[in-house]
Amino acid sequence: MAASSRAQVLDLYRAMLRESKHFSAYSYRSYAIRRIRDAFRENKNVKDPVQIQALMNKAKRDLGIIRRQVHIGQMYSTDKLIIENQEKPRT
Repeated sequence: MAASSRAQVLDLYRAMLRESKHFSAYSYRSYAIRRIRDAFRENKNVKDPVQIQALMNKAKRDLGIIRRQVHIGQMYSTDKLIIENQEKPRT
């Protein structure tokens, strides 16, 4: 993979993770982060430039979907779950 292509993939990966962390619902947030990591790990050994470009296009579409879902989730936000409200233990 060319250096510029690798940089683009890493930028897209970081953008998807960053955007997924804005989901208001804990279950959506954790699922999206886990799914993004799994998908990128699954395709890390792809060498064919055409296939890499197809995967990049799909990831860009998915990033758009994530952004839209985050905005929709923020419009209809709910209370946090108990698991999200846990405080760090004091030392």
